[in-house]
Amino acid sequence: MMLWLLLLQVWASCLWLGHSEVVTSFESSCPQFFFRETPPNEALEPENPAWICQRYNNQYFFATLYDRKERIPVYSAYIYEPGPGKRPQGWLVEPQLMGPTYPKTMEKEWTLINHYNVSLEKLSESQAILQDYKNLTGLNRGHLNPNGHHFNYSSRMATFTLTNIVPQDEKLNGGAWNNYEQRTMIRNTQGCDTTYVIVGAVPGNNYIAKGRVNKPSYIWSSACCVVDNNHRKAWAVIAENDQNQVQLLTLGELEDTLTQLYGRGQVSLFDSECPRE
Repeated sequence: MMLWLLLLQVWASCLWLGHSEVVTSFESSCPQFFFRETPPNEALEPENPAWICQRYNNQYFFATLYDRKERIPVYSAYIYEPGPGKRPQGWLVEPQLMGPTYPKTMEKEWTLINHYNVSLEKLSESQAILQDYKNLTGLNRGHLNPNGHHFNYSSRMATFTLTNIVPQDEKLNGGAWNNYEQRTMIRNTQGCDTTYVIVGAVPGNNYIAKGRVNKPSYIWSSACCVVDNNHRKAWAVIAENDQNQVQLLTLGELEDTLTQLYGRGQVSLFDSECPRE
């Protein structure tokens, strides 16, 4: 009888994990956003990470490795599926970063304060909040996973979570980076059946919101495109977060650059089937 109860408990906890938002690993919870279900290796992991399967309207839309200490995402991973549509309004936060008793889907700050008895102070301990991004000079809220790379309202709205946002140079965000997201991606994805994307930010030495939220020194993006069963292509870019210019790289060049910038060992962003040259 005891063994049966124990097995039931284990089964129940596995079931709960499968429906959780902040998870123990991407491989077990939302591997579909990574080529060959292989997330980047540990060389990008911060001291205090959170693995988030970004869930909105009861559906997973992308994956984010979040740096709890710097209060910015390390990277967001998604499948490129652009479509027409309006830019959503409003911003969401991640209740699960406060603990597993809170809703498993992203919510508005207002909803948490008014319906779940959460104080703004408690929320702010676990992540960036809207107040952190007020009154910025020369910076704005830069999506890692951009809403324009998604085909319907729910998938676009899911990108409007502060766990997918970094303080980004406003000229870069509206200029060369936007040009990469809109034009270069369309050009590079010609002939691709599925394009897996990982966009990240390297923490810098500067902060906004009285030291609460890190301003990244670099923002980078990488893509692995499946042309057919036998062919893949890959590309990457990196930008300094105070210059309006984007440098186009091979995937291998970006991984080597990130290896130097993070200093935690050789970075691998995608499964070895993606070409590095």
